[in-house]
Amino acid sequence: MAGKHTALELVRYAILAPSSHNTQPWIFRAAGEVVELHADRRRALPVSDPLDRELTISCGCALMNLVVAARHFGRFRDLQVLPEIVHQDLLARVRLFAAAGDPQPGSDLFDAIRTRRTYRKRFAARKVPAAALKAMAIAAQAGGAWLETVVGAKEKREIAALIAEADRMQWADPSWRRELAQWMHPRRSGDGLVIAGLTAPLTHAIVRSFDRGGGVAARDRELADGSPVLAVLGTERDRPRDWIAAGEALQAVLLTAQAHGLQASFMNQPIQVAALRPRLQSLLAHAGQPQLLIRLGHPAEVAPATPRRPLAEVLETP
Repeated sequence: MAGKHTALELVRYAILAPSSHNTQPWIFRAAGEVVELHADRRRALPVSDPLDRELTISCGCALMNLVVAARHFGRFRDLQVLPEIVHQDLLARVRLFAAAGDPQPGSDLFDAIRTRRTYRKRFAARKVPAAALKAMAIAAQAGGAWLETVVGAKEKREIAALIAEADRMQWADPSWRRELAQWMHPRRSGDGLVIAGLTAPLTHAIVRSFDRGGGVAARDRELADGSPVLAVLGTERDRPRDWIAAGEALQAVLLTAQAHGLQASFMNQPIQVAALRPRLQSLLAHAGQPQLLIRLGHPAEVAPATPRRPLAEVLETP
């Protein structure tokens, strides 16, 4: 296919979305003017994500990228979420116009798709402007979710303490450590959490064998407490349809953040640990279900892009 507006090219932008452990749990099927998004449950995380909640959210992020790209090239026609109830892996169907046209409303975030990064280091000591926080909240709301930002020192400490507690609980679980090690790959693998290829066997052995929860908890607590902003994205309910909406809203928030010179990383541990999720919710002003916890700020350096699987592995065509 030629041209920057074909279904193939649209999927190239879709797969730049973030995903838990960089699992990239999606399959796209393109035929004519229709692109379907399917969950690839072979790439699930049964220990840390037993209900496929984060898997579905990750697919929602990819869906938002796809729609933004289609709007940019003037091809977006309509979107159906969970169009066939009997096919639970079919999460969405996007219909396109046959020919490209002028950019459509909602395409203003397109440029941010390629530059968005997950930033895992300490942020620069700069305040996040109120206008950026407002824009991100509006983006979340437009996607069917809510975003609550936390900037006060006391509130951040309380959430940071929950993150540290969740770290200790997860690392104490040998099954969780084995799952984490399974998704630690050299960059050439095209997915997973990137580690150096030469040290991969040693890294896997250490992660599987040793409870490093204390050290990880201390590091994450410091990162969270020292971040300019912590933010919780949530939904009113907690069904697969809500998880897709959370993913769409999350990606809209991340692209909006990138457009304001901000980047984010995920600290979802208190939501992944079922016992801690209600405690996180009790610290928030919003009612509903917390779906994601992120930290936001200005990056202190350029972060490399995480690897992606070849397009041939994620796109099926007739």
